[in-house]
Amino acid sequence: MNSKTIKTSISYIIVLLIFVLLTGVVFAATLPADFPLPSPDKIKYPPLHFNLPQAQRMVLENGIVVYIMEDHELPLISVNALIKTGSMYDTEGKEGVAELTAYVMRTGGTAKLSSKEIDDRFDYIAASPSISMSMESASIDFSFLAGDLDQSLDLLAQIIIQPAFEQNKFMLARELKIEELRRLKDESQKLAFREFNRLVYRNNPRGRFASIKSLSNIDRDDLINFHKQFFSPDKIMFSVTGDIDKEQAINKIKQYFGRWKPNVQVTKTPNLPQKTNGGIYYINKDIPQSTIICGELSVSKNNPDFYAFTLLDFIIGSGGFPSLIFDAVRNNEGLAYSAGSFYRARPDYGIFGAYALTKTQSSLKTLNLINTVLNKAKSGIITNKEIHWAKKSIKNGFIFSFLEPKQIALQQMKQDFDQLPEDYLLSYRDKIENVKTQDINRVAAKYLDEKNRIFLILGDTKYFGEPLNIFGKPVLINPVD
Repeated sequence: MNSKTIKTSISYIIVLLIFVLLTGVVFAATLPADFPLPSPDKIKYPPLHFNLPQAQRMVLENGIVVYIMEDHELPLISVNALIKTGSMYDTEGKEGVAELTAYVMRTGGTAKLSSKEIDDRFDYIAASPSISMSMESASIDFSFLAGDLDQSLDLLAQIIIQPAFEQNKFMLARELKIEELRRLKDESQKLAFREFNRLVYRNNPRGRFASIKSLSNIDRDDLINFHKQFFSPDKIMFSVTGDIDKEQAINKIKQYFGRWKPNVQVTKTPNLPQKTNGGIYYINKDIPQSTIICGELSVSKNNPDFYAFTLLDFIIGSGGFPSLIFDAVRNNEGLAYSAGSFYRARPDYGIFGAYALTKTQSSLKTLNLINTVLNKAKSGIITNKEIHWAKKSIKNGFIFSFLEPKQIALQQMKQDFDQLPEDYLLSYRDKIENVKTQDINRVAAKYLDEKNRIFLILGDTKYFGEPLNIFGKPVLINPVD
């Protein structure tokens, strides 16, 4: 079943549902009052089969990996890229270099065109690439009309290969980032999650973040050197999708990126984060509500326990209203307007956590409820009914990640980028389905560990209502600007 067939099937289902809603009322009115209507759960229908379409993979002579998938429904082309870099490579004392590099690559002109000329040309084609930097990668997202293919790829190649990093644009970007950090103290949730990440990744480059001081230490040459080190054809993957055929896509990528020479400099990847003892930390802030986060290092995507832990997280908190944390904290006690869990699975490690946003007076009670849910899950309380619900939700949601060729190619490129098994996407739903109750209870007992759990509260400690030492000796954090 290709993407067009999937979209057609979904459209058909929607039309059918509308028809049923419009005609069902009339039909129901003609039935006797005691006519037994069948339960929706007992309606029989043939099984739906999902076959994942495959993008074509090519490797250029200079090391660039390209994924291609055609879609001629609209005269649009999307070019996406992943680059093996990230803020975890920032030099200590100059945190923020990676993010500034990505930003000024787009805004700071190229060796051939000034920043104004670049902006004018993007305005003319009504398109512009987005370049973003995350902790462990950089990404590019660019969509344009098929008729603007050559001009678009020419501009993109200049930005990626020959950015000029104009001094005035660098200075502006640095000042904007400094102002963003100044305002961070007024964004309680963002501040809390940043400090939580700092605690979970402590003693690791992934736990370092830009500060006003570190940004002040950065100059234009730092951006030039970072780009030279990490933006290289052997470190980049492209996906090209839309109104373009395979041969044309390869020829155009070769035309604009084929002469790009690899960087022979070897860069060592930072060591993986290591588990440390947990503890309770707090940020004192005079506000009427608290942000509560707790969590720990967890299972990687390459770990066989990944699928069971994915289900466990869904049941505990990421599954929304029926999840255990939401039920305990909001439905039963009415203590939070938002509560749940999150699971960030990386190829070599994972982060699991839970959170809630609550009024200040219920901060400790809410945190205690969350911790109780996690400890109960560790003791093996997950039921077959909860597992069935989680499996059905996750498997159905997975299909909607492949509605468009762009999504399909991106997912396959990401799988390759993360060096996951070749059958990861193809076997994902089956491996979720094959998880047993004992598997979930086993991983809960193995990986949910209160001794390694970080507890963080951002709020006004004067009104917590209970002493903070119920989880150990509390540690005050003064966030770095």
